[in-house]
Amino acid sequence: MELSANGQAIAYLISAILFIFALKGLTHPSSARNGNYYGMAGMAIAIVATLLGSEVQSYGFIIAGVAAGAVIGSILAARVEMTAMPQLVAALHSFVGMAAVLVAIGTFMNKQAAGLLNPVLMGELSAGIIIGAITFSGSVIAFGKLQGLISGAPVNFKGQHALNALIALVTIGFGVHFAMTESITSLVIMTILAFILGFTLIIPIGGADMPVIISMLNSYSGWAAAATGFTLQNNLLIIVGAIVGFSGAILSYIMCKAMNRSIINVVFGGFGSEPSGESSAAAQAVQKGVKSASIEDAIYWMEDANKVIIIPGYGMAVAQAQHALKEFMELLEARGVEVKFAIHPVAGRMPGHMNVLLAEADIAYDHVLEMDEINPEFPTADVALVVGANDVTNPAARTDPSSPIHGMPILDVDKARNVYVIKRSMNPGYSGVDNLLYYQDNCSLIFGDAKDVCEGLVTALKGGGH
Repeated sequence: MELSANGQAIAYLISAILFIFALKGLTHPSSARNGNYYGMAGMAIAIVATLLGSEVQSYGFIIAGVAAGAVIGSILAARVEMTAMPQLVAALHSFVGMAAVLVAIGTFMNKQAAGLLNPVLMGELSAGIIIGAITFSGSVIAFGKLQGLISGAPVNFKGQHALNALIALVTIGFGVHFAMTESITSLVIMTILAFILGFTLIIPIGGADMPVIISMLNSYSGWAAAATGFTLQNNLLIIVGAIVGFSGAILSYIMCKAMNRSIINVVFGGFGSEPSGESSAAAQAVQKGVKSASIEDAIYWMEDANKVIIIPGYGMAVAQAQHALKEFMELLEARGVEVKFAIHPVAGRMPGHMNVLLAEADIAYDHVLEMDEINPEFPTADVALVVGANDVTNPAARTDPSSPIHGMPILDVDKARNVYVIKRSMNPGYSGVDNLLYYQDNCSLIFGDAKDVCEGLVTALKGGGH
């Protein structure tokens, strides 16, 4: 059965509409599940329509590729923890980038042999290879930083911006030469330089900016897919690539706004890497010491509280403490305590990371509030319980002009009556910036694994409290 060109076009149109519905659904946790269903339906229609198109001459390699991809995807879905989702997303972005490079090179070889090359197609091939290569190597570096294979600290060196600009200009130059001459030498040099550029662009970026980088690489992968669509003359790839490219760019903008940073700052900066000439407030606070507390101390204030606000962070994700927090919330509510969760836009390692983990624990959406909604409530909270969150609770963003995070909107945890922070050690957050919250009079630290401490809180409440 072969699908006509008109039939394929209609199927692609339906797929594109479903993808738009998918994006719309993903804008809120309550509709995210339906959004995923729309996306899966759209992709299924697109795959079937493509396989039934006249362009497909043989199904052997396609079936083998689909089978291999299905096996790999199934294994990843079964084994990858939610805490590792950011690195998985980065790895998948790298696949898209490499696919764009390989498709472009393969198309060039086939079209050249058939004598069907033209200037427009050559320009498309150059763009696809450059964008794809940058996406691949940049995503590999992001994966390495997130996985801990590479240090999350910014890697800066003198003249790095000039070097990046030079590599970019030379890459574009060879891309233009390749498009004009079909030179294999230019193709090879252009491809290698684009791979190097992806590496040199991402390696200087610090860990605190990783959520933005993830969304930015998502945008890159969209443009790579769009370029592939032009190469293959596939309208759906062009449409979907453009949707992903623009949505990733918009998300990057939103993330930068949440961090009070420009996208230029993120791409060409090194978060927290600029040393200050004078001792900062954080450095001075280190000398003051911190107060430690026990689980029983925290329970004393929380079991009879009117309002408790819980602030989850990456430490909660690593420890998989969300289910213990769900039980703890239910026990507090049974005592008449109002419990809410506060979510910062860049909490975790990617946008929506905390929301997904809390949803996994079946914590109702009306208990989960974003930063702008919850911040006015902190002054009325008897207790703020911070579970593995660091940078997004640091008052240095408001009070310390010398801090690298100064100006970044934060959760106003410090304004609660009492603050308890669950933390494994005194090590700073992913940005490497010391948290001034820990040295305030109303703050105490409970040292230990987030899951163990949360389960201890549950046990203490079940035991009747004080």
